[in-house]
Amino acid sequence: MQAIILAAGLGRRLKELTAHNTKCMVKVNGVTLIERMLKQLAGRNLSRIVLVVGYKAESLVCFVKSLGLDIPIVFVENPIYDKTNNIYSLALAKEYLTQEDTLLLESDLIFEDAVLDKILQDPYPTIALVNKYENWNDGTCVKISDDGRIESFIAKNNFKFAEKDSYYKTINIYKFSKEFSAKQYVPFLEAYCQALGHNGFYEQVLRVLSTLENAQIRARTLQGERWYEIDDMQDLDTAEMIFSQENTLQRYQKRFGGYWRFSGLKDFCYLVNPYFPPQKMCDEIKSNFEDLLCQYPSGAGVMGMLAAKNFDVYAPYLAVGNGAAEIIKELLPLLPGKMGVIYPTFEEYPNRKQQDLVIWTPQTPGFSYTAKDVMAYFEDKAISSLLLINPDNPSGNFIGKEDLLTLLDWCRAKQVRLVLDESFVDFAEKGAESSLLKNDILVRYPQMIILKSISKSYGVPGLRLGIAASADTALMDDLRRRLSIWNINSFAEFFLQIYHKYEADYKNACQLFAQERETFYQQLKKISYLRVYPSQANYFLCEVLPPKTATALAEELLKRKIFIKDCSAKKGFAQKNYIRIAIRNRADNAALIEAL
Repeated sequence: MQAIILAAGLGRRLKELTAHNTKCMVKVNGVTLIERMLKQLAGRNLSRIVLVVGYKAESLVCFVKSLGLDIPIVFVENPIYDKTNNIYSLALAKEYLTQEDTLLLESDLIFEDAVLDKILQDPYPTIALVNKYENWNDGTCVKISDDGRIESFIAKNNFKFAEKDSYYKTINIYKFSKEFSAKQYVPFLEAYCQALGHNGFYEQVLRVLSTLENAQIRARTLQGERWYEIDDMQDLDTAEMIFSQENTLQRYQKRFGGYWRFSGLKDFCYLVNPYFPPQKMCDEIKSNFEDLLCQYPSGAGVMGMLAAKNFDVYAPYLAVGNGAAEIIKELLPLLPGKMGVIYPTFEEYPNRKQQDLVIWTPQTPGFSYTAKDVMAYFEDKAISSLLLINPDNPSGNFIGKEDLLTLLDWCRAKQVRLVLDESFVDFAEKGAESSLLKNDILVRYPQMIILKSISKSYGVPGLRLGIAASADTALMDDLRRRLSIWNINSFAEFFLQIYHKYEADYKNACQLFAQERETFYQQLKKISYLRVYPSQANYFLCEVLPPKTATALAEELLKRKIFIKDCSAKKGFAQKNYIRIAIRNRADNAALIEAL
């Protein structure tokens, strides 16, 4: 068996990276695509490799020869690479196709060895490797039958997103038997080029062949083997993540989201509600998708009215942000003087303050504390404001309503503004009753400002919604002035518009979550090398016991496509051996327990 690699293209979408090099010379984690592919093929007992070159051919040929690979490499040049597509490149190598069984590959691929093993070890002689369609996929898709027969190739203009669950993306790695090439593929390739020219793609010939009654090509589906096709800079970035060998955990942590790009990854790092929104609510948003996409959202005044309706708070007391993070960014500069902060904490707050912080780290198991502890520590500290996240992040520590009111009385007597983050309060036992987001309490304590992230408890982080509330109308006016008039998009606005219809679903989701949290807690406690601390939020803080470490555990889980929060780099962890695990649905939680 031989291999044919198509490597003649320009790779324009990689911009400056292909200004002086062909696409396959682009490096992924320091190694060029072509070097990686050639070395993988060279170790597979092939008779030769045929490399079709075009753009920057001379440089590519010199580079390949410099590798000194112990396998014959034949170069075929496409002199009109800028006027043709890959059907012409393959046509130039057709005489090789008819001589041996062939592996056909495109040069912009990166894949693990298991991908090659899968196709080489498959006894069927003519195969197209495919993978279940993912949203990041671009290019040729197929539908396949239960027995692996390719029923149809899906042209781009015939692609129907409503049917995407039935589609498979071709990996652009094929195995052609000598007989298939000689009797079917090459004759049809020649006829196609003669009739329609050289600006098509070799898959178009396969599309024709798949309609024949005696079609010989079958599809084989990958089962989690890693691969990626690199067409642009974002593809390159994703591929470097998937195939990174060093600092992988840190790379994932620095992305701060977007993990849906990585197929099969379970995100136990970022915090959402696994039971909300319900499918009916999602369907209602989908049914209005085009209007929401193509229309301007309302301005800040309308957003305030919508939030006021949903949270039953006077509109002048409210500001709506593009996520709580936007509110934090604009609020902190409005709070002069020193701020009391309990570490470890959600670091967006102290990062925005940067200075004038008075820090307290409880020296208790799991960093637990009471309102009395807070007052005792800050009693003699000269602070103008006090930050309290309740339940706290990452500890899950929770202070009940009566104790909070006592703390507020203390703050009023000390003339200290309380910044109360209630992003996780709905997950707490009697969470709705414990919330201070009520008009009468806001009026009674105007020195308090409450923040709430809609992303975390309502399960819609992609919408970027958060609110702030205070009866200090002068402060709220200043805050609203700092926010853009169109800081909320139409999808987020529509969510606020229809939420009231699903309020009962939300309350039920929080009850289901509380039950799942207790089940998950009992399961986690059985892991011998974890010390799990009780939590009233949607996550658990866990101490990793020797000889294991938090970082090593997080890295090992990431290899199994499970992403947890390694707290080693967070401030306040003196022993630096803690992880935070988000609580997801029953099936995902069970998968994590099994992996642990």
